[in-house]
Amino acid sequence: MSKSLLSGSTDQEKLADLCSRKHKDQIVWFLNAFWVEHGTDAEKMWEWSKMCAKLDLQNHEDGSSLDELNAHRFLEGFNEPMTVKEMRDQLRSTGAIGAARPKNVPVTHIIIFKYGLDWKELINRSQGDNKEEMEEAQRMLDEVMAAFKESEARANEAKAALAAAQEQEAPFKAAQEEVEAALAEVHAEEKAYNDKIEDCKRRSETGGVVGRNKAKNELAQLENEDPLPLRKAKITLSAAQKRAEKARA
Repeated sequence: MSKSLLSGSTDQEKLADLCSRKHKDQIVWFLNAFWVEHGTDAEKMWEWSKMCAKLDLQNHEDGSSLDELNAHRFLEGFNEPMTVKEMRDQLRSTGAIGAARPKNVPVTHIIIFKYGLDWKELINRSQGDNKEEMEEAQRMLDEVMAAFKESEARANEAKAALAAAQEQEAPFKAAQEEVEAALAEVHAEEKAYNDKIEDCKRRSETGGVVGRNKAKNELAQLENEDPLPLRKAKITLSAAQKRAEKARA
């Protein structure tokens, strides 16, 4: 059966044939049939086709319909003010679908409801006499699809470049954090040492003779020794700085 013809002896059978085609083919049929009225929505229709392929978890771009949950997600994704139930009620009132509740939602049903189309006109409008319009619709849709694929590819490349940059930055960031922690430890030990010096000086100048002499001795010891905690903190800082320089190189 030619892609420009729908199989079936009744309108309902033709609609069923259209709804059984791939998401993209259903959209192309609509654009070909209503290019004059809605050709400017070709870019939006590509977004719809892309979303259908994404939400069709089993068949992707080769699928023809969405389950009810993903049909709701589709409508929410495009901020469409309708529900699947409202859409089905409207389609049922026109005879497009029967009383039974369909398991899945083809994009054709959404298009009919969204644009307020006469579904019989949709399936019976010529797809062959307006060859130039058809070719233009297909060309524009293909261009939009190519542009979006290119944009998506560039976005993925940028994402990969960012991830690589972050991965390269991680060792330097860790080394820098180590330097900052070591520096904070040095400052803390220096403060503790200086506080002891000041305390000894204060006690060496006040109080009784025994207390002053004891404080002077402590002060002399503090000033002559290289305090271990402060020495360790400085060694840790030096090692961290070397690692940071190596990571930066």
